[in-house]
Amino acid sequence: MRQEMEVKMSDTVTQRCARGFRRTVAGVQTIIACAVLVLALAGCASGGAGRDTPACTDPESASPDYIIGAGDSLQIFVWRSPELSTGVPVRPDGKISIPLVEDLQAVGKTPTQLARDIEAQLGEYLRSPEVNIIVAGPGSANQIQVIGQVRAPQGMPYRADLRILDVLVAVGGLDEFAAGNRSRIIREVNGETTECRVRLTDLVEDGDLSQNVKVLPGDVVVVPESRF
Repeated sequence: MRQEMEVKMSDTVTQRCARGFRRTVAGVQTIIACAVLVLALAGCASGGAGRDTPACTDPESASPDYIIGAGDSLQIFVWRSPELSTGVPVRPDGKISIPLVEDLQAVGKTPTQLARDIEAQLGEYLRSPEVNIIVAGPGSANQIQVIGQVRAPQGMPYRADLRILDVLVAVGGLDEFAAGNRSRIIREVNGETTECRVRLTDLVEDGDLSQNVKVLPGDVVVVPESRF
């Protein structure tokens, strides 16, 4: 009887040890699976997203002449005719109106081209009019818009040879929640919207100057939020 009890106790201990071992193995497997999942997600957050989007490169330079866009504020001076000189905004439909000249197309022209067009219109009323135009303030069409996880999201005026690092400095840099390496630039090219990716964290923290690409008027820089 005593031997039978000892055998039963031995079997019970063995079974408990086996069950405990199986639970331990299952727990280790669960931990490993979770770790693999976390690493995979971290890889996506650090740069895996947007792989189908092409990397940004230096675009062809913008026109050296300023191109008037919707929302621009123009100061128009008519020589020896102060009553015709005025300041006007470019309307959303791309046109302007000044004394004696109504609904004149302005968007897509340089200030010099627009001045010649106004002179042609005023020529019906004045002898040899002379017009000069100054862009007092650029509208959104000639700004760089920065949105997302930066210190001060805003629009900033375009200037020649402006680069993405200049834009980052102007908006105060990336904030603590930024996924800088998943940033992208949205741009209109020949009437079509295009998108490219730029690794801003590599630029700022590692000094990767290959990411310091040029930006163009109307570009939108998007800095997404980190997933973690």
